[in-house]
Amino acid sequence: MSADIRLLVTEEGAGTRLDAFLGAQPGCPSRSACARLVEAGAVAVNGEVCTSKKLVLASGDRVEVELPDDPEPGAVVPEAIPLDIRYEDDHLIVLSKQRGLVCHPAHGHDSGTLANALVYHCGIDHLGTVQGEDRPGIVHRLDRDTSGLMLAAKDDDTQRALQDLIRLRTLDRRYIALVHGYIAMDEGTVNTGIARSTRDRVKMAVSDDPFARQAITTFRVLERFEARRGDEGYTLVECHLYTGRTHQIRVHMRHINHALVGDPLYGRGGDRANLGLTRQFLHSWRVRFTHPVTGEDIECRDELPWDLAAALEELADRSMGRTEAGERIVGQLGLYL
Repeated sequence: MSADIRLLVTEEGAGTRLDAFLGAQPGCPSRSACARLVEAGAVAVNGEVCTSKKLVLASGDRVEVELPDDPEPGAVVPEAIPLDIRYEDDHLIVLSKQRGLVCHPAHGHDSGTLANALVYHCGIDHLGTVQGEDRPGIVHRLDRDTSGLMLAAKDDDTQRALQDLIRLRTLDRRYIALVHGYIAMDEGTVNTGIARSTRDRVKMAVSDDPFARQAITTFRVLERFEARRGDEGYTLVECHLYTGRTHQIRVHMRHINHALVGDPLYGRGGDRANLGLTRQFLHSWRVRFTHPVTGEDIECRDELPWDLAAALEELADRSMGRTEAGERIVGQLGLYL
């Protein structure tokens, strides 16, 4: 679990550069390490991610730092973990991450991660390290049990450029989710602050705390399934991330009372209602972006893995029909026709 540090700039700290201010605070690493955290997008000022270590702070500014799980990591060793690569060139990789794979070493997961696999595939000298030496190549993360497409970078410049695309909201990331209940509207937007829960530090929560980070998720309904005894029906949706907060889709769908099927953290119990799933029904099915080096338009799509497809096929005879968006998309997911 990441550790959050929240700071309020006083008159004494006003006029100080961000990296210098952080390096002088208890609980923060060295100034150079803090500078790397800033560049990696792990620092927010007044609720907005700041990537300039040279930012001069003013009295009253609110600064939040998300520290890595292991602030003094050892070298990430290469491990021969299979990678399902969908696109690769000299600058970046688009891959499909399998469920159960942690993105980078953290407490309780010292090895067997995507980062270990990337080091084996590319070599440590051919991966971007802007996120830190313990996160080689990592541009953005998927939760351990979320499957699907994600990006990795082979050099620092590409890693920074791809992260900029995320911050500028021009890296188009689409997810397929199955949620509990009937969503009446065909599309919607959830725009809230998200912060770590004050009741359970493992969870994130919708929050109006001044340190909460803005999170925007849009969704559109693809298909609805009628309710039966023991459940409230289900809705298949495509979610579009405009920001990338921890557990964002899971938190937002729970916030509108439509928790993801199978979600062990934010969902509801009961194997029957969860269609036998032991992980959240969430899959990164499409990414689209402009290649930061070649200018090429890159688009990759990924069918649902077998366990999520099986859950949907179990609901086939309960379908209430697909929306117009569903008619276009569901056939691309490798499902029943």
